[in-house]
Amino acid sequence: MSTDFETTLAAGYGFDAPAVTFGAGMQGEEALAAVQVRVPLAMMNRHGLVAGATGTGKTKTLQVLAEQLSDAGVPVFISDIKGDISGLAAPAELNEKLSGRASAIGFADYAPKAFPVEFFTLDRSGKGVRLRASVSSFGPILMAKVLDLNETQQSVLALAFKYADDKQLPLLNLDDLRALLNHLNSDEGKSEMAEYGGVATATVGVIIRKIVELEQQEADAFFGSPEFDVDDFLRLADDGRGIISILELADMQDRPALFSTFMMWLLANLYESLPEVGDPDKPKLVFFFDEAHLLFRDANKTFMGQIELIARLIRSKGVGVFFVTHSPTDVPSAVLGQLGNRVQHALRAFTPDDLETVRATARTFPTTEFYDVEAELTKLGTGEALITALDLKGRPMPTVRTMLRPPMSLMAQVDPAVLDAVAAASSIAPTYATDTDPESAKEMLAARMKSVTDEAAADEKPDGAKPTSPADGKMRPTRAPERGLDWGNVAEEGARFARSGTFNTILRSVLGILSKRR
Repeated sequence: MSTDFETTLAAGYGFDAPAVTFGAGMQGEEALAAVQVRVPLAMMNRHGLVAGATGTGKTKTLQVLAEQLSDAGVPVFISDIKGDISGLAAPAELNEKLSGRASAIGFADYAPKAFPVEFFTLDRSGKGVRLRASVSSFGPILMAKVLDLNETQQSVLALAFKYADDKQLPLLNLDDLRALLNHLNSDEGKSEMAEYGGVATATVGVIIRKIVELEQQEADAFFGSPEFDVDDFLRLADDGRGIISILELADMQDRPALFSTFMMWLLANLYESLPEVGDPDKPKLVFFFDEAHLLFRDANKTFMGQIELIARLIRSKGVGVFFVTHSPTDVPSAVLGQLGNRVQHALRAFTPDDLETVRATARTFPTTEFYDVEAELTKLGTGEALITALDLKGRPMPTVRTMLRPPMSLMAQVDPAVLDAVAAASSIAPTYATDTDPESAKEMLAARMKSVTDEAAADEKPDGAKPTSPADGKMRPTRAPERGLDWGNVAEEGARFARSGTFNTILRSVLGILSKRR
C-alpha cells in the first residue's frame, strides 16, 4: 500500500520543471519526505482556491506561496484583511517547531529570510503607497456595487456615465459624480437627458444620498487623482525577486463591499492594460484575493457576469488569481470551475448545513483510492490541507493530504519600525502621496451654468443700456401692468422657453413641415 501510494503520487507530482512546493504528502498522520507535492510554476496563472475554517492555516499558505513566487521572479499582490501577512518583510524567528516541521517534510534548505515588500493603503493617514481610482475608471457596474444600488438605480447611474462620456466630463472623485447627478436632475439636465430616455428625480435622489453615506465613511479617499498605475504591481527588486505588494485592509472590515469592489477594479484594470501572452513559462503576476466571499455577497447578475468574464480571460494576460475564503461554496460555480489549483484546509461540521458543505466540497476533488476525502476534510490539522493541482498538460493531479512547509518569513505582524522603514524607502510612494484636483466634471459643469446665467442676464438688457441704481440719482420709470399681468415675468418666461430644448424641438418640427409644403 505504501509503495503504491508513493508511486502514484510520484507519477503525478514528479515532473521536471520549475515549481512551487506546497509540502510533503501524508499517509495517515505521517509525512513522507520523498513525496513532494508541487504545482508547475507555469500553471500558477490557472487560478486557484485556498479554503478552510478559521485558524486552519490559510494565511500561512498564502505566505508560503508568495515567498516562492517572489524567489522565482514573479510579482505578487495580496490583500491583507487581518494585518498578519506583513511578516513577509522580516525573517522568521527560528524555533524547534519550525525546524522540526522543515525536517519532517524534507525541506533541507529551510532558512529564515525577509522578502521584498511594498505596502499599500487606501487611507489618507495610512502607511504605504496610496491607492486611488477615478470614478470614471471604476465604471457604473462596480460603482453600483459600492453604492448598493438596485437594478433600476444602476441603469440610471449607467446613463449618467454615458452622458459624462458623450460630453467629455471627467469623473475623478465623488464630488464630480454628485455634481453630475445634480445637473441631470435640474431643468436643463432633464431636457438634455430626454434623448437618453430620461431619469426619475426620486431615483437620482436615492443615488445622491448613497454617495453622501459613502463620503461619511471617508470613502472619498479611494476616489481621486493621481490614479494608481497597475503596472507598478509588476516590478522586480534589484536582486531579481518579485516584489510582494501588500494592501493593508485591517481597518476596512466594516466596509467590505467597498474594499472587495476595489480589488475587483484592480483586476479589471490589469485585464484592460496588459497584453495577451498566452501560456508563459511563469506568471506576470499572481493576485491573492483574501476574504473572497465578501466580493460575491449580494452581487447582482451584471456584477457577477463581469467577475466571471475576468476570471476566464485574465489567465491569457499572464495573471493568476487565487481566491481565499472559508468554503468552496462561497464561490459561484461559474468562477469555481475556473480554479484549477485547490488547497483545502480543514472544515468544521457542527451543524447539518456544515455537514452538507463538507460533502459538497469532497465531491469537487478527484477520486482517490488512498483517502476518504469527506472524512479527511474534518480530520486535517493546522498547517495541513488536501491538495490537487494542474500538471504541465493542464490535467488535475492526484488528491493528496499534505503537510505544508513552514514560511521562511515572520509568521506574525511585522514590527511598526520595519513597516515605517519599508514605507520610507519606497520609490513610488512620492508619486501618489498628494491628492491633486485637476479640472473635472464639477468645475466644467459649474462653468457651463455660469455661462448660461451670464447669457440670460445679457439677453434681458437692451443693447447699450446700463442698469440703474439709487446711486444714479434717478430711478428708472416703470410702467403699470395692464389687466393685472406682470409683463416683465411673461417676457422672462418666454425667453427661458425660447432657450429650452423643447422650444428648439417644436421649432425644428414646424420648419420641417413648412419646408415640405413649399
